Amino acid sequence: MTTAFVGIGSNLGDRETNLERALELLAAEDGIEIAAVSEIRETEPVGPVEQGLFLNGAARVETSLAPRALLACLLTVENRLGRVREERWGPRTIDLDLLLYGDEQIDEPGLSVPHPRLHERRFALEPLADLDPGLEIPGQGSVSALLAKLN
Repeated sequence: MTTAFVGIGSNLGDRETNLERALELLAAEDGIEIAAVSEIRETEPVGPVEQGLFLNGAARVETSLAPRALLACLLTVENRLGRVREERWGPRTIDLDLLLYGDEQIDEPGLSVPHPRLHERRFALEPLADLDPGLEIPGQGSVSALLAKLN
C-alpha cells in the first residue's frame, strides 16, 4: 500500500455535501482506503475567474492503485458528482487533485506529482499540515517550511 494525499474542494451547490459525497465514493473504490481527512476551510478562489468561496481540505489515503489508476478514480468521482470542465480555474461542484503519491515524482502527460503548484498554495498546504506537519514534498521541502515561506 502507498500513502497518497488528495486535495478536495468545492464552490458550487452544497459544498459540504459535495465533499462528503466525494470522500464516500472514493472510500467505496477498490484499492482506496481513506485514512484521515483534514479540517475543512473556506478559502478564496485562485485564478482569473470571478466565483464564490471554496471549501477546501485534504485526505490521506492508503492505496494499492498505481498513480494513474488513482487519478482515474478521482476523475470518475468528479464526473459522478457533476464536475463540468468548461473554464480553467472556473467554479466546480467538486475538485479532486492528486497532491502526493508516496515520495514519487512523476511528470507525464496528464499526470504531475507532486501537484505542480502545491508548494505555492496555502489552501492545499494547510490541510496537509493538519494531516502530517512534517510531511516532505518531494523536491520542495517540508509542508511546514513551505507554509512559513508563504507567511
